[in-house]
Amino acid sequence: MCEANAYIIKEGQEHLIMKSVDILEPSGENVWKLVDIFGDQKIVKGCIKGMNLVDHKILFEAQSG
Repeated sequence: MCEANAYIIKEGQEHLIMKSVDILEPSGENVWKLVDIFGDQKIVKGCIKGMNLVDHKILFEAQSG
């Protein structure tokens, strides 16, 4: 399996946004569309802080303001 879990970092803590993310697409400036293996979708506002594909993690940093 090649899916990853997506997290957003707020106040130094990782918070799970979505499990089993299969598709990550840009949807505007610092806006991302996540699609999981079941076709469920979420929109995330923030910038990508990092990706660790060995650990199956996508990290977003919340936008301030």
